Amino acid sequence: MSVQERKERERAERERLIVATARQLAEQQGWDAVTTRRLAERIEYSQPVLYSHFRGKREIIGAVALDGATEMAAALRAAASKVDGPRARVTALARVYLDFAARSPAVYDAMFQLDGGLAFAAAETPEPLKDAFAALLDSLGEVAGDGVDPGMFTEVFWAALHGLATLTRAGRLPPEDAERRTELLADRLAML
Repeated sequence: MSVQERKERERAERERLIVATARQLAEQQGWDAVTTRRLAERIEYSQPVLYSHFRGKREIIGAVALDGATEMAAALRAAASKVDGPRARVTALARVYLDFAARSPAVYDAMFQLDGGLAFAAAETPEPLKDAFAALLDSLGEVAGDGVDPGMFTEVFWAALHGLATLTRAGRLPPEDAERRTELLADRLAML
């Protein structure tokens, strides 16, 4: 291994450490607790080293969002591959999505609530975000039905899930009815 390859590997490892530490701190204490000073202290590097990887918190949030999108896409695909039929697929996707949002609220916020400098639904949308949407789209094509644009159907499904996740977490919807809401959504969207 050349010196240059070793340096590139070490740089990539430091970047992964920064992102993982930011994610951990955000999940424990919220995004307000994630500062470059705290991150530098936790990873035991100077702030200039941190800034050599990311221009600031916004880019770190974006990196956490991209990692989250990759994880969500994998979880959605795994869930869809284990079930047969439109209703079972919609239910499995909804459960995985809502579980991800509840289990990793800081990552979910980085993906959909905070400004990580990422574009959605645009040519410059990063691949992990496109892939997370594609994981839903690929699984919902047959569910959309004849004459319905699968992309728009997937957007409506995603918007409904996002609303459920956000409103439940904010205490606007009673958590004890979460499963009934998921079942109702599956019943209505999987009407084939």
